[in-house]
Amino acid sequence: KLKTDVYFANPYSSWERGLNENFNGLLRQYIRKGTDLRTVTDRQISEIERALNARPRKSLGFRQPVAVFNELRKPA
Repeated sequence: KLKTDVYFANPYSSWERGLNENFNGLLRQYIRKGTDLRTVTDRQISEIERALNARPRKSLGFRQPVAVFNELRKPA
C-alpha cells in the first residue's frame, strides 16, 4: 500500500546495517553485552531512552534526536 522499497541486509554483514550497529554501540554504554534483558526494568529502559534521545548526533548536525522529532511533529 505504501509503495516503498524494502531492503534486507545479508547475514553477518554488519557494514550493511551501519545505523543499527552504531545504535547498538551506544546502547552498550548502558547495558553490557550478554545481560539478561529480563533483569532490566521498564524504568531503566525509559532512562536510557531519554539519555540517548537527548544526546547530540553528528548525523543530525549535532542536534538532539528529541529536538528533531519535535520539530517534525509541529503542524505546518
